[in-house]
Amino acid sequence: MAKVGKKYAEAVKLIEADKFYEPVEAIELVKKTATANFDETIEIAFNLNVDPKYADQQVRGAVVLPHGTGKTKRVLVFAKGDKIKEAEDAGADVVGSEELVAKVQGGWSDFDVVVATPDMMGQVGRLGKVLGPKGLMPNPKVGTVTPDVARAVSEIKAGKIEYRTDKAGIISCAIGKASFDDEKLLDNYRTIVDTIIKAKPVAAKGQYIKSVTLASTMGPGVPLNVFKLSAVSKEQ
Repeated sequence: MAKVGKKYAEAVKLIEADKFYEPVEAIELVKKTATANFDETIEIAFNLNVDPKYADQQVRGAVVLPHGTGKTKRVLVFAKGDKIKEAEDAGADVVGSEELVAKVQGGWSDFDVVVATPDMMGQVGRLGKVLGPKGLMPNPKVGTVTPDVARAVSEIKAGKIEYRTDKAGIISCAIGKASFDDEKLLDNYRTIVDTIIKAKPVAAKGQYIKSVTLASTMGPGVPLNVFKLSAVSKEQ
């Protein structure tokens, strides 16, 4: 059995065995277990009853969290002509065309999100082996291939996140920081839960969401009651 730190062991004691928590209680508990000496990220993980190897059971998209994640993302935009200034005015950190493609191909990777205009995808496509494994390849399904680069950049800076199932059918994403007040975390929680529920594939059979867990960067997971996941109800 792997050894765990003293703080982690103490945090585990706060979580009742075999209990599934309501959202408000889970958020309060996760914040209590975030005892590291830095502002820990709060993440939510969904275990979905889907088989991602089939295209019609993949769950992927993007959503703007009302209060962001607490992390400022560096946005790279591949564009040319007037779209370069539009991206820069919207707050993009790096903007360019052919020369930027070559720079990334050469190994430069100081960015968190990549946006591209449709007319640049012919060249950006060459970066598939570089960006693909990192999940950074622009994709129209999540709004990162678009002629409206200003809107794309603004949404990312405002707190837009991408989500997608991994090979095991799990989606993990940040909903904020431990320093966020409970209401902000709850608003972000409701938004992502509502989004995942609505993204249920038609091909998914049986119970769609098998389990949901909240956890801080260094803390243990807090299981939520999957039968009371409604992101719409303000009573939660």
